[in-house]
Amino acid sequence: MNPRLAETNPADARGESNGFETWTALQKATDQTRANLIADIVGHPQGAPSVRELEYMNPALGEDAIRRHLGVLQDVGVVAELVVAPGNRVRGYPYKFYQLTSQARALFDRNDLFPVDAWQRQYARVEKTGEIAELEAMPRPE
Repeated sequence: MNPRLAETNPADARGESNGFETWTALQKATDQTRANLIADIVGHPQGAPSVRELEYMNPALGEDAIRRHLGVLQDVGVVAELVVAPGNRVRGYPYKFYQLTSQARALFDRNDLFPVDAWQRQYARVEKTGEIAELEAMPRPE
């Protein structure tokens, strides 16, 4: 598999743009479990689910496993963590959310991976509990 690169700088041609390494990102993102998490992030109505929402969508995984996989994706620049400021947090609700980075979205778009429309349709088909529907509607930090 040769990822399509849009850059012209020699470092970018190797897939190393601003610390984002294309090959490493693809390698980590295409692990089956992490790919499932990415698909759920892409499919989420706001593009930034909480761990609780990801756990609902992936019942075979525990919270710790999800956090570990998200950590791997963060380390390679595929996922970014959005954190609600301490003064704006609501007790009992998540304050961390996860979204794709712009570099990852561009890489996936160039290689026809994780199409937003398809994954949003798939995500919307899943029946949600009241709690999950409420979490989906929560505002996300910028």
